[in-house]
Amino acid sequence: MDGTVLIADDDRTIRTVLTQAMIRAGCKVHATSSLVTLMRWIEEGKGDLVISDVVMPDGDGLETLPKIQKLRPNLPVIIISAQNNIVTAFRANKAKAFDYLPKPFDLPELMHRSAKALEKNQAQREVSVFSNQKSSEIPLIGKSGIIQNLFKLMARTVDSITPVLVIGEPGSGKTLTAKTLHDLSKRNAMPFITLYSQMCENHDVISDTLERAKDGTLVLDGVTDLTPFGQLSLLPAVEQLGEQNTRLISIADTNILNRVKEGKFRSDLFHRISSNQLHVPALRDRLDDIHSLALNFLKKSPITSRYQLSAEGKDELCSFHWPGNVRQLKNVIEQLILEAPDHVLDGPTVNEVIAKYCQDGPLPLTQSGNELSVSVAMHVQKYFDLHSGQLPPNDVYQYFLRQIEAPLIEVALVAVAGNQSKCADLLGINRNTLRKKITEFDILVSRHRKLM
Repeated sequence: MDGTVLIADDDRTIRTVLTQAMIRAGCKVHATSSLVTLMRWIEEGKGDLVISDVVMPDGDGLETLPKIQKLRPNLPVIIISAQNNIVTAFRANKAKAFDYLPKPFDLPELMHRSAKALEKNQAQREVSVFSNQKSSEIPLIGKSGIIQNLFKLMARTVDSITPVLVIGEPGSGKTLTAKTLHDLSKRNAMPFITLYSQMCENHDVISDTLERAKDGTLVLDGVTDLTPFGQLSLLPAVEQLGEQNTRLISIADTNILNRVKEGKFRSDLFHRISSNQLHVPALRDRLDDIHSLALNFLKKSPITSRYQLSAEGKDELCSFHWPGNVRQLKNVIEQLILEAPDHVLDGPTVNEVIAKYCQDGPLPLTQSGNELSVSVAMHVQKYFDLHSGQLPPNDVYQYFLRQIEAPLIEVALVAVAGNQSKCADLLGINRNTLRKKITEFDILVSRHRKLM
């Protein structure tokens, strides 16, 4: 890299690390803990790139961006912040920051983006975002790369009239994503109307809903469940939305693309509602966010000021598969608040609550050092104990077989990048049997994740 980098951060360690990294990369560096000093350097014409924190002792790093752009329109600014929520991402886009990274950031990634900024030196995002809301009011949080990418895509599309299709598993936050897009847009004072799939069987209901959503946002919830008649009824309605200045946000499960391929969902309707697609990640794909989400749910409870999540409790939460995603995590935290002894959400308590209230999901991963047979025996014993001395319902064998089969097949499919032939060989079963199990357990086959 070649150029002069201006670094503004009140954390001396971060200034030192960034300074050393930039110098090793061939850059000149000026570092400060003061926004006043940073602005003086910029006014003097110094710097080819700015890396700035948000919360500084003498101001807000994001609020200085308009001043920087007025003085030096072509000077790229990368924002780094410990406030790793969607509002910060939106503010960064609104202020036309060159890029935004949450703390703790990956140093090689920051260096890569810095090199890109220095090379282009004029890349600016032209996104208009209305974001007057406080962080505590925004339900979408997380610092993992996959959720931060979602935040950036949302920021780019927030004020567009283009239809958006929000895709994700149940409980992953699709409805919250749609609501956040509306709340942070210039339409936030206009109607936010939801039309459910079963309501699309009635033309009068569709017409009335469209009229109420005028100039606002219409959310089409459950498009995956639309009947052929409902799909046909929606076609003219979707065309009408553009004429009356209504933003359309559709919500679908992850199998919507397969339904289109199989001819069960009209391709003409799909293309009309999916000009932009937002994929909400499953919780198991963003394990780094489980701790912050759990703390957020604890904070929202009126009685949790006395509660603490132990390190062992955090490990148990992060080791579970979470088939119900964020909604299931929220339910578990609420139950833990009722059951946790001595106001501590410790490992054994978390494990016990998960075993009692998440029986329909895959088994949690076992604690290190335990044999699989021992862990299964413990889980089976807990299942019997839940019935207070009575025998559980019949078909116990099939119940636990399903519990083990589903995650085994899912993990194996990921390991072979979705190649079903290789997966069948790996598991030692017939390919037709594998296909039958994939259908039976409604397993999503993806070719984008690979473990080995």
